[in-house]
Amino acid sequence: MKYEIKCTPFPVVECRIDRGESMITEGGSMVWMTPQIDMETSGKGGFARLFSGENIFRNVYTANADNQLIAFGSSFPGRIMAIDVSKTAWIMQKRSFLAAESGVNFEITFQKKMGAGIFGGEGFIMQRISGRGIAFVEIDGELIEYTLQPGQQIVVDTGNVAGYEESVKMDIQSVKGMKNKLFGGEGFFNTILTGPGKILLQTMPVSSFAQTIIPYIPQSSSN
Repeated sequence: MKYEIKCTPFPVVECRIDRGESMITEGGSMVWMTPQIDMETSGKGGFARLFSGENIFRNVYTANADNQLIAFGSSFPGRIMAIDVSKTAWIMQKRSFLAAESGVNFEITFQKKMGAGIFGGEGFIMQRISGRGIAFVEIDGELIEYTLQPGQQIVVDTGNVAGYEESVKMDIQSVKGMKNKLFGGEGFFNTILTGPGKILLQTMPVSSFAQTIIPYIPQSSSN
């Protein structure tokens, strides 16, 4: 499989696949393709996705001739990033998956620590991506990458965590001081990421964007 990521701020990734090669994607992510590609809908592993609020079905696109083109588009302004999971497994936000080669595995993972489980919000239910091949993930807004050294930590608003290598540890920390909690505007809890490993941060998560525009949406009035 060969690929090229194009356009901004609504990116697409164009993939070239040969006969017998397959791509896996969420429903609605395919935006164009050549005719010599067949689609099959699969519900494998769907129960765990249903439990987490995700679509239980995924589509598998398989080329029946060489050098076929298929493109996948993002659902929100931002970036598409290619991750080679053959090197290491990644933990990603649950809505980040866009498409992947057929050798890539996906499983829903839950944060084991009590703090992360109760207060993590979107950070509680994550997606583990492993196996062999390239996975394409969506980043909301712009992408910031850091490589944390062993024991090095960074404090992040939970929604801004796009993903991290499996070697990184995630926990939840309470904001100190009741006045800070009530009037600081940053919520009650932050995410703590501890190295070693690479982390991916996103500048405009969908949840933050939704909260920003709510005051500007006209409200219907009842007579």
